[in-house]
Amino acid sequence: MTSKRRFALDLTPLRRRDFRLVYTAAGVSSFGSMITYVTIPFQLKQMTGDPLIVGLLGVVELVPLLFMAFVGGALADYVDRRKLVFWAEAGLAVLTGLLLLNALVGSPQVWVLFVIAGLAAAVDGIHRPAMDAMMPRLAPAEEMASVGALNSLRWQVAQIAGPTLAGLMIANLDVAWVFGFDLATFAISLICFGLVRAVAPPEAAERPSLRSVVEGVRYARSRPELIGTYLVDINAMFFAFPVALYPWVADKYGGASVLGLFYAALATGSLLVTITSGWTARVHRHGLAVLVAAGAWGLGIVLFGLAGSLWLALLGLVVAGASDMISGLFRGVIWNQTIPDHLRGRLAGIEMLSYLTGPMLGQTRAGLSARWWGYSGAVVWGGVLCVAGTGALAAALPAFLRYDGREGLARKQAEEAARAAELAALRPAEAPTPA
Repeated sequence: MTSKRRFALDLTPLRRRDFRLVYTAAGVSSFGSMITYVTIPFQLKQMTGDPLIVGLLGVVELVPLLFMAFVGGALADYVDRRKLVFWAEAGLAVLTGLLLLNALVGSPQVWVLFVIAGLAAAVDGIHRPAMDAMMPRLAPAEEMASVGALNSLRWQVAQIAGPTLAGLMIANLDVAWVFGFDLATFAISLICFGLVRAVAPPEAAERPSLRSVVEGVRYARSRPELIGTYLVDINAMFFAFPVALYPWVADKYGGASVLGLFYAALATGSLLVTITSGWTARVHRHGLAVLVAAGAWGLGIVLFGLAGSLWLALLGLVVAGASDMISGLFRGVIWNQTIPDHLRGRLAGIEMLSYLTGPMLGQTRAGLSARWWGYSGAVVWGGVLCVAGTGALAAALPAFLRYDGREGLARKQAEEAARAAELAALRPAEAPTPA
């Protein structure tokens, strides 16, 4: 194999019809949603001028998510995952329509933005676990690293193109046009999701209940490599997620016209890793890779905060985005290659909490810290604490540090074989055929 092919992005999963449909739907939806993701904090800044108010969006989103992620995970292990994604996508479209209506009235209301943000987080608690749990059913286990890289690619394209377009739109048009554009993208995503074949629940699926949720939590606690993925990412995002401060930092370099560049720079770093991600399939010390990448994320955020020029600030975000992508790829491989299918939805709900809790609380931390240390100080000290916390977790989680993906894949195969044997034993014996 040539050096070029070893590092090239693997497109094999795109040969599969349903994966292509899901990929297209998610890509278009993500593109529109990223435009709205940039616009809501900007609109709040215009209406209130308070970074803490903008940061509190994270808390408002986290509260419903803490409950709905478990509900969504349990549902994803019991019903058709494709239907869950479709109807959740429709719900998000309705909420985007409400954002448009709020922007069109004479005096948009702050409380409406917070209510819609909370409801969107609740719907997302259904959407993401079902989507994540569906992925291992759309491609075989040996393609999960490639699936993760491709999913990251479409998300990164959305993160680059969406915020860039959003910055141009909000600098030249009313925010209602922004929300209207996002609403239009849902038509394409809903058509594609509607064409995907059913993704039936696992055999002998458990009805959603408190007991089934607890079973998922217990399984996660029994796996030190899973606990490691959760804690390392929460630490990195809680201390070093500066997005809530972007509108204020942008003022230092030119205002709304450069705001989208911050979002795009983070995604550009991720994209650079994704398009050269062929090497990830040959790395097996996944825990070590996640820890190193989390520390590098913190260093990139420190550079962003210390920068005295726009190009250096963007470079810091590119470094951070590349590091976060490496962490995300290997966390995704650990999840998708090693968790049994009958628990995949519930564990996807827990994963969702892990990768969204940090950013949501991190927004509030950033907004609150800015009141004491200023915008740049809040960013820099957050990055420093991220690096320190990553080092502490490496020392506290030796099993995660040593984790080898080949052992995890073998464990999954053994667990699924044992479950298949257990289900087979419970089936009634077939009656003998009459002579």
